[in-house]
Amino acid sequence: MDAYPLISSSLAGAAVATFVYFCRDYYGTFLDFVHADFAEKLRRMRISTVNLRTYLLAWSVVIVGAAGSLWVAFDSLPFALLAAVVLFCGPWYILRRMAQRYRDKIEDQLADGMASFSAAIRAGLAIPQALELLAEQGPRPMRDEFRQIVGEYNLGKPLDRTLEEAKERLESENFALFAAALLASRESGGKLNETVDRIATSVLEMQRLERKIRAETAQARRSALYMALAPVLILVVYTFVDPVNTARLFTTVPGQIILCIAIVLNLLAYVWARRILNPDI
Repeated sequence: MDAYPLISSSLAGAAVATFVYFCRDYYGTFLDFVHADFAEKLRRMRISTVNLRTYLLAWSVVIVGAAGSLWVAFDSLPFALLAAVVLFCGPWYILRRMAQRYRDKIEDQLADGMASFSAAIRAGLAIPQALELLAEQGPRPMRDEFRQIVGEYNLGKPLDRTLEEAKERLESENFALFAAALLASRESGGKLNETVDRIATSVLEMQRLERKIRAETAQARRSALYMALAPVLILVVYTFVDPVNTARLFTTVPGQIILCIAIVLNLLAYVWARRILNPDI
């Protein structure tokens, strides 16, 4: 009778393995989609993607192995599915946050960079020379992006094309305005330094407002974190107040389902609160 959970879990694992074998073509298509999405974000952050496919395959094995181990060790399908969902969504969310922080850092540096570019144009430098000045003296990661622009231009690629590709790569509204000003100046002329100065002033004002909003919502963001941690503390307290009923959340299937749903809803509420409180001007 004690071997029944092990036998049932083994049969279920064999059924899952058979299902995966017959769905390997769909898995390959999905892996290609994940690879393209991850590669885009990693390239944007200038991180190598040479072994990305191998890491994704290892990631898949870890997800299946962890979920299967939980299923066999604790005979708990809800916990196994929850572990699979967390392991699947966790790296995706972390990578997305890293890419967003990288882009935000470039956005913050572009205002000062545009001011330096405008001063270089006012001093009599040509556009390529002013861009090269940013590539040499600007802070990272903005400096790396301008180095790529200057490097591609020096190799013979038209400046218009390098700016368009950089705009698509960075997905930055501030850089899009900066590139549009440069392209318009090359086509129709005009006082480029004054245009860039106005853009830089507008960007600095938006950054000031974003910092003000971020400071005013700091307490609310901390409250969101405390609210996300509160259910964990309440569960710990209830293990001492009512240990019998609390144990049913871990030992019975309905309790495990309720606990998994509560964890998922708690995580979604925290992410939603962070998204609402994130200033976007």
